[in-house]
Amino acid sequence: MNNLLALAVGWWILIILALVLVVALVVVCIIMVPMQTWFRALVSGAHIGMMRLVGMKLRKVDYKKIVNQYILARKAGLKITDSEIETHLMAGGNVEKVVDALIAAHSARIDLGIEQAMAIDLAGRDVVLAVQTSVKPRVIKTDRISAIARDGIEVKVIAQVTIKAKLDRIIGGADEETILARVGENVVASVGKAPDHNAVMSNPSFLSKNMDPKDIDKETAFEIMSIDICDIDVGENLGAKLRIDEAEAKKRISQAAAEERKAQAIAHEQEMRAKTQEMKAVVLAAESKVHEAMATALKSGKVGVMDYYKMQNVQADTNMRNSFSNKDKDTKPNDRPERHGGMM
Repeated sequence: MNNLLALAVGWWILIILALVLVVALVVVCIIMVPMQTWFRALVSGAHIGMMRLVGMKLRKVDYKKIVNQYILARKAGLKITDSEIETHLMAGGNVEKVVDALIAAHSARIDLGIEQAMAIDLAGRDVVLAVQTSVKPRVIKTDRISAIARDGIEVKVIAQVTIKAKLDRIIGGADEETILARVGENVVASVGKAPDHNAVMSNPSFLSKNMDPKDIDKETAFEIMSIDICDIDVGENLGAKLRIDEAEAKKRISQAAAEERKAQAIAHEQEMRAKTQEMKAVVLAAESKVHEAMATALKSGKVGVMDYYKMQNVQADTNMRNSFSNKDKDTKPNDRPERHGGMM
């Protein structure tokens, strides 16, 4: 009897422990497993195991975003796993854009794999825009390009380029700025080859015909469909402006040289005036010695007073003759004295 009682007590203990364990498991599942998210994935046909959700929660990733994108991908018929979406999210990628791009490519029957889409997104490119541009070409415009024709007149051009994305060239390929820069370079070169600006204005297609799309989109992520000139205008006459500036520069150089020669002439004139004053001082010193010698001769009796007066008369006569000769020089050779009276 005691053995049967002990056996019954043992069974009751085991039943109680089992119930406690079940309750504990239920509590753990309620706490750890996001039941609402798991159930939504289950009824959406994108089943994800409970332990997978628990692992995502422990890894502190946004499991709700992963589940949402996984459901969207499976509904669109994509062959993608929740593990790939989680890996891309943990790598810092944008899972929403990747899934949207894959759905758009799948709908447009474009061959775009999950790995390629993830690589494009991690490379910093807009994968959705890339898919849209590969389906529907996009138009980009250059800034106003300033170019000079051979006649020196400026021509301002705006070109528009129709591009189509090439998904296999996006990774490592140059972007739109490279295409716009190459178009601008070709416009400048083509206008520079034109004989004058009228040749460009009358035939804008002359510019686009000189551009090879294959050379412009080389090593870029796009294929050029067409290049068109959408606006063209005449700018300044830079050739004339440059010639005016050149003439003005030459004028200033000539003026500077003339000013330098003038300064040298003035300096030389001042130098000659100083020498003249110096010679006058020498003459005055010599004349003073003459007067001193004359006074000495008068005192010593070597020269008489009458001799002195005669010498003064001779000097006065000489000065008078010099004044007459200077007056004759001022009179023109062809000048004749006026005749008074009648005819001879």
